[in-house]
Amino acid sequence: MTAYPSAARLRRAAFIGALCTGLAVTGTGCGEKKDPDKGTNGIGKLTAEKIEAQAKAAATAAESVHLSGTLVTGGKTYALDMRLKSDGGTGEVKSQEDTFQLLRVGEQLYLKASAAFWGKSDSAGKLGDKYVKVPENDPSYKQFRGFTDMDVLLDGLLGLDGKLTKGPYGTVGQTRAVPVLAEGGKGGRLSVSLTGTPYPLLMERAGGAGRVELAEWGQAFPLDPPQEDQTVELPTAKDGQGTGGQDTGTSPAPSKSQGSGQGSGTTG
Repeated sequence: MTAYPSAARLRRAAFIGALCTGLAVTGTGCGEKKDPDKGTNGIGKLTAEKIEAQAKAAATAAESVHLSGTLVTGGKTYALDMRLKSDGGTGEVKSQEDTFQLLRVGEQLYLKASAAFWGKSDSAGKLGDKYVKVPENDPSYKQFRGFTDMDVLLDGLLGLDGKLTKGPYGTVGQTRAVPVLAEGGKGGRLSVSLTGTPYPLLMERAGGAGRVELAEWGQAFPLDPPQEDQTVELPTAKDGQGTGGQDTGTSPAPSKSQGSGQGSGTTG
């Protein structure tokens, strides 16, 4: 004689099967737990110190990067949108006083700013809204070159101060990332890509000293001098002290030794 399961037992079995199927989607219950590192580059399994080291190594080896965000350095706030590579960079830097278009090809720096930036000299009106070819011995060259130097910017940005720990996985844009926190975030927070090369994707500096996204790693972009009709030579000051442009502070590019002047705290 063949035994047949009762209708109640069949319904109960079907319910349990459906429940397990639903729970498996979230990685809990009847099915196996979802592996958070599945499909990643595996860097999230490393210690926080090793993640930071690999992110810095990836950044150092990269040929180009796009930086965008804000920096607080020398007590002043700058908004930047710069594309950089080993032999120069191009983009925009904004301060509270002015907006600067920067372009460096090799060692030649071009700076575009308003006429007001160049002061009240007779030549200031000719310099406004033109790419000014800045000689290396001019103070403006020293102040702005750092914003076009990939090595200088990355070295100043990618610094965490204090004991490192890992945070829960998140995303930067559409890319999954693992955050590395220094002193729980008070010493800075660096988010590193869990996809492909472990590039730094977001740096939140200690003490509210800025938040910068790093993207388009290794992507080529054109870097050419401006057209001649858009370029003017920077007049040489008779006293050798430069052109008399506004004081933007000493080296506005970030430095590991420079604080925000706002005290410590989480960067968000």
